[in-house]
Amino acid sequence: MEFSIQPLGDTGIIIQFGTEISEAIYQQIRQYVYWLEQSCIEGIVEWVPAYTTLAVFYRPNIISYDELSQKLLKIGEKIESMPVPDPIVIEIPTLYGKEAGPDIQFVAETNGLSEEEVVKIHSSSDYLIYMIGFVPGFPYLGGMDKRIAAPRKKTPRSRIPAGSIGIAGEQTGIYPLETPGGWQIIGRTPVKLYDPQKQDPILLKAGDYIRFVPITEREYEKIEQQVLKGSYKVAKYKKEAAET
Repeated sequence: MEFSIQPLGDTGIIIQFGTEISEAIYQQIRQYVYWLEQSCIEGIVEWVPAYTTLAVFYRPNIISYDELSQKLLKIGEKIESMPVPDPIVIEIPTLYGKEAGPDIQFVAETNGLSEEEVVKIHSSSDYLIYMIGFVPGFPYLGGMDKRIAAPRKKTPRSRIPAGSIGIAGEQTGIYPLETPGGWQIIGRTPVKLYDPQKQDPILLKAGDYIRFVPITEREYEKIEQQVLKGSYKVAKYKKEAAET
């Protein structure tokens, strides 16, 4: 595994795995993260994966930059032959169009498609979660079909409801919180991606995948009530099983 290590301020290290955004490079990052977690290196505070990098933050009063760099290099030298658990696919129930997806007609017309074709294309892929950021729980996804790409709005909306699913350029994503935003909104999920009341407040995890599953208004209302009661469980399965 090829990568480079550089300091990131006085309490961080940035590990560069490449310069091209690709699933192959990200799988190297995912593999590295798994074995970094298993290593339990004293002094590390947290790590943050991104498209082509992994940032590692540490306490210099516990471990020095040079010492940590050597440990990180050793992890990279030995992990290529080590197994990593299969990634997980998480199903995101999605109500497309109408009030939940006011911009789906624009996306369809931009690409010479029907709204039904947009839904079919958008819900037929497994999307790799490259990283979580922007706001708590917001997933940066890869793998959207270029046939449904659409430009951002020239004037962003001042309010986008939590759970809204949008398209911006060749990316798709989910707004976990009510925020302003300029993405073209095509649907909404009743599932909470961020719940501060839970012990693990963020539903999604970098390195896993999501699949959007179309639902009806009645199904949306039913799931929404289950979410409010705390009884709803998202469907999850191994990526390997999803491909068979």
